[in-house]
Amino acid sequence: MMWWREFFFTAFYSGYFPVAPGTVGTLIAMGIYILEYRIFGGYSWVVNLLFVVVLIYPSIRLGDAGEEFFGEKDPPEVVLDEVMGYWISVLFYPFDWRIALIAFFIFRAMDILKPYPTRKLQRLRGGLGVMIDDYIAGIYTNILLLIIVIVSYYMGSPIY
Repeated sequence: MMWWREFFFTAFYSGYFPVAPGTVGTLIAMGIYILEYRIFGGYSWVVNLLFVVVLIYPSIRLGDAGEEFFGEKDPPEVVLDEVMGYWISVLFYPFDWRIALIAFFIFRAMDILKPYPTRKLQRLRGGLGVMIDDYIAGIYTNILLLIIVIVSYYMGSPIY
């Protein structure tokens, strides 16, 4: 019965990609975000919000299952944390291609650099430790996106 959990904590098996599985997982998240827009149009931000709210706790449990499955702390194959982190990055933003791409690059930087307190919180045990650093990287990305949107508006070149 573990196959369905593996399917989700590896983000549709993208976590097995041999190079940069976290980046591939983030691309999967961005693809789903784009698909949400294609299906739900202007309400895609609501669908994204529902995904994040509904999946926060189950993703932590799937992080537990991923660590158990691979027998190590925060295995690189578990990329559901990147999916959730990216979705948090674009939370509350109506869809825009520029926002989607900027969020991708900022989120990847935040995930790799792990600014305070993400690195420290990543040490937490189990699925919470797997997920929390990416949740926070997503929050940081979301805030940086807001700053970019505001600054671009006041500079006379709104990206939104």
